[in-house]
Amino acid sequence: MIERYTTPAMNAIWSREAKYQRWQEVEIAIVEAHAQLGAVPAEALETVRAKSSFDLARCDEIEKETRHDLMAFVRNLSENIGEAGRYVHMGVTSYDVIDTALGMMLRDSGDVLIRSAEALGTEIKRLANEHAMTPEIGRTHGIHAEPITFGFKAANWYAELSRNIERLKQAREDIAVGKVSGAVGIHAITSPEMETIVCERLGLRPDPASTQIINRDRHANFLNVLALLGAGLERIATELRNLQRTEILEVQEAFAQGQTGSSAMPHKRNPWNSETVCGLARLLRGNSHAMLESVATWHERDLTNSSLERIVFPDSCQLADFMLGRLTTILKGLVVFPENMAKNLRQMGDLVFSEHVMIALIHAGMSREAAYKVAQRNAAKAWEGFDFKSSVAEDPDVRERLTPEEVEELFSLDHHLRHAEHTLLATGVRPA
Repeated sequence: MIERYTTPAMNAIWSREAKYQRWQEVEIAIVEAHAQLGAVPAEALETVRAKSSFDLARCDEIEKETRHDLMAFVRNLSENIGEAGRYVHMGVTSYDVIDTALGMMLRDSGDVLIRSAEALGTEIKRLANEHAMTPEIGRTHGIHAEPITFGFKAANWYAELSRNIERLKQAREDIAVGKVSGAVGIHAITSPEMETIVCERLGLRPDPASTQIINRDRHANFLNVLALLGAGLERIATELRNLQRTEILEVQEAFAQGQTGSSAMPHKRNPWNSETVCGLARLLRGNSHAMLESVATWHERDLTNSSLERIVFPDSCQLADFMLGRLTTILKGLVVFPENMAKNLRQMGDLVFSEHVMIALIHAGMSREAAYKVAQRNAAKAWEGFDFKSSVAEDPDVRERLTPEEVEELFSLDHHLRHAEHTLLATGVRPA
């Protein structure tokens, strides 16, 4: 992942140094389990613990010969440990170490993402709270539909993010597994007891049925959850981009003094942060697809998963955390224009209350088809410049069935929004 889209929290998990540190922890845990079961002398274990270390440059040098990064690492550990180094990596295969370390790294990444998602949720909830009853036009197909509130819109984002946080928690638990089951998973040299000891020391559960690797359905699920999270973030960012259109301008990303919107047009204030989130969401989806292709392997293991996993795991975790942080920053500095929301809501006059007219006529005894036609013909007049509310009030079919007071209520914004608070409360938002 290029530095532009990395985060310190994820770098602490996915840097090469951090990955090799996890490998070292797994190797030591394996020696500890051997010692606990009587296969390694206590003094040898103490030597392994005391002298175990690695050097990335030395690992690279050894890998030129081994053409195998894990074995280069093991040799480097062993030469630093000395004679007791012969107990390192005893009875295990490379992916006993790699997959167990990977379980730790993905588990820890899940923890980071959950925290970042919860921080974003705090900002969304704040917006929903502050603008619970700020009227705004709802749009379908990009066209004015009926009034909503900006807080209602934000509550919808919050509900989706809450579901994605729950998915993250479940995926985090599902991926927190390790294996010390040997070359094809049959525990030919190791034992299930030893595997349990190692995994428990590392804060993992043993995979109940591994082959030479942990089955990749777990990993595909984790990346699919990240892709779905990214899709939700993209949905919010896309909405923010649309609401920042010049002719709409209901919200705007913070614009710092001296910031450049366009190299050619000094007046521009582009929603570039939101656009960044949208672009990166596509990478998350692509990575999850690549991981799905790695669920199937030849027999008990092949190497097709290895190369792509070196990219999709760290990149997806980095991207998801970056996107969560970037969207949180956007919302913290978001400028909201309630006056523009009110102006846009009234742009089509009272046409947005046409459904209320139709429903009231139905309740008054008119067929649905006839009521629709009454509302539609008066709406057509509005498109020609007439006031919709006045046209409805003067329509003979309406006057025959509805009192002036009833007509007045049909065009009441307060009446229309009377249940908006229900959605806010249902999603955990407490209107200010």
